[in-house]
Amino acid sequence: MLQSQLTPYLSRKSLLASAASLLCLTLAGCNFVSLTDAGSQVAQYAPTDIAGCTFVGTVSSKTQDKVVVSRGNDKVREELIVIARNRAADLGATGIVAERQDTDGQQDFKAYRCD
Repeated sequence: MLQSQLTPYLSRKSLLASAASLLCLTLAGCNFVSLTDAGSQVAQYAPTDIAGCTFVGTVSSKTQDKVVVSRGNDKVREELIVIARNRAADLGATGIVAERQDTDGQQDFKAYRCD
């Protein structure tokens, strides 16, 4: 009799645990930031592409590289670039160049205005 009373509770508990796990795994693969209209006007360049451009500042990007589980490197890298493009747009930049590889969800970029 006790087992039949616990069965609905255990089923709900298992269902909630499964749903929470699925949500965490889904969020681990999702992007958390969006490219703004201004950020969409900022391009990512290689260092060799900025000859003749004017340096306007440095922008730092930081995002979560882990949300319960590690997020994919490509997702983290993409998000860091989006954040940098959005911030560079606030400086009036039209292009960014990565200063170094991303480390633990952080990366610095140099922002340039290329007319």
